[in-house]
Amino acid sequence: MPVEFLGIAATNDGSETTPRSGAAFDKEYTLRLARAHEDHGWDRVLFAYGSGSPDPAPAAAYVASRLDRLQILLAHRPNVSYPTFAAKTFATLDQISEGRLTVHFITGGNDHEQGREGDTLTKDERYARTREYIRIVKKIWTTHEPFDHEGEHYRFHDFVSDVFPVQRPRPGVSFGGSSPAAYAAGGAEADIYCLWGEPLARTAEQIEAVKAAARAAGRSDVPRIQVAFRPIIAPTEELAWEKAHRTVGAIRERSAAGLVRHHRTGAPENTGSQRLIAIAEAGERYDRALWTPTAAATGGAGNSNALVGTPETVAQALLDYYDLGVDILSARGYDLLDDAIDFGRYVIPLVREEVAKRDAERAARGAGVLAAVRG
Repeated sequence: MPVEFLGIAATNDGSETTPRSGAAFDKEYTLRLARAHEDHGWDRVLFAYGSGSPDPAPAAAYVASRLDRLQILLAHRPNVSYPTFAAKTFATLDQISEGRLTVHFITGGNDHEQGREGDTLTKDERYARTREYIRIVKKIWTTHEPFDHEGEHYRFHDFVSDVFPVQRPRPGVSFGGSSPAAYAAGGAEADIYCLWGEPLARTAEQIEAVKAAARAAGRSDVPRIQVAFRPIIAPTEELAWEKAHRTVGAIRERSAAGLVRHHRTGAPENTGSQRLIAIAEAGERYDRALWTPTAAATGGAGNSNALVGTPETVAQALLDYYDLGVDILSARGYDLLDDAIDFGRYVIPLVREEVAKRDAERAARGAGVLAAVRG
């Protein structure tokens, strides 16, 4: 199966290691970073969501209107708008991008962060709301007759949209999480299920949980799997590890100064971050190249486990995940622009070449089996 690469569409040049040099929404930098991804072999970029961050939808529209190939993954929290409004926003963006949109629905794993925008539901209530929200959005995208909805969280009557996506039957739906409630919701509704980078054995367990949830929901298919990492690459292993230690040192320094996002108090509330912390406490290095101190330094905040090594080492590590059934690889460096270019130049071609080789060998084996059966 083909492999895809997801990068980040940051609206400024700040990261866990570096303060931003300008405004929260730096229009020129946003376009420059997206163009670097398009020019260096990436398939799509994520426009992330934060309670105080620039609105990702118009930022995505700005980029989509200026680039020709790069696909858009738009993060959206259901608490910030009614599904009737959101469905029209997404359809309009799919029109602007000429069918390059996927929507990533975020349930929200931190009560304090959700509360910043007035969301007071419990975590389980949020998952129920997200499932209802996704179902409504899908129906709006594909229904040309007015309809009513009477649900637990949303009620409306005689609604029909006058703007529809370019993609048929609809844009893709992306979802993430590591709790049983997340597996159940995403297994039922997602086209793409997103995981944070964990050791291979634990990733395999999560993939099986997603598949089981999809089967339990009565699906005949399963979501595609995406896994996210923070690559730290250099021409030699020694230089890569020196770079890794400098990186985590910068994170810790900024964290001590209160400049890196942490969970507000105590242990994180979301299962994904709890898993990352537990993995980091159990060891620093796993498998071929997975390194956990970057996750530990941020309190398990988001995509934070690193892959460290030469481009060849990191490419082989990514192929290990591909062999588990992961076909969307998410990567974001700490120097957003330069790392996106380097990863695109030196890692992506290696992975694509090897995937094509493996797919060709698999097809040849399948043809041989078919010929033997017929013979």
